Amino acid sequence: MNGDSVDIDLARTWVQAIAAAVDQHKDHLTQLDSAIGDADHGVNMKRGFSAVTTALADYRPDTVGAVLVKTGTTLISSVGGASGPLYGGAFRAMGKALDAPTADTQQFATALAAGLESVQKLGAAAPGDKTMIDAYVPALSAFQQHAGADFAAAAGAAADAAEEGMRATTPMQARKGRASYLGARSIGHQDPGATSTALIFRALAEVVAPR
Repeated sequence: MNGDSVDIDLARTWVQAIAAAVDQHKDHLTQLDSAIGDADHGVNMKRGFSAVTTALADYRPDTVGAVLVKTGTTLISSVGGASGPLYGGAFRAMGKALDAPTADTQQFATALAAGLESVQKLGAAAPGDKTMIDAYVPALSAFQQHAGADFAAAAGAAADAAEEGMRATTPMQARKGRASYLGARSIGHQDPGATSTALIFRALAEVVAPR
């Protein structure tokens, strides 16, 4: 990392950092999902990113995008429920947008936008529906606003915005996904998908932060 781009090794490190964060917070994710979902989000995300770690161990990609496409493909094949297609599809879409050995801040912003488009196309959710979109949309917006700065600044702003969006899901009534079946009873619970999305953005901020 030279301050304004991500290379193949850093992309791999980011995914490994996500796996570590998911493992650390799996019980919290499951607790959140127990309140308004199937109580399996933590288990599913851990299974998926454990499989990704294994898949990347001996993988020799030639582009940043190849790391992310491999990540997405593995998530789709190993994560149950809606999470596999949503998160896996996002990583695949991001990867397909990054067909080079390095990606600068602007290119990565474009890739993040492609990831969001994939999620919205599959899940048909909008901001305010109490889903992962409520963390992803503000994170992308913050990253884009800082895309003229260095990569670490953009990633840090995105992580902060994702966490703010995550917390903002608590008073919302769910309009999409399993939680929507609960109606008003979904109010007062933080969305697990927004929470894991915030973990993904925070992991990126941490691996690109100046040492």
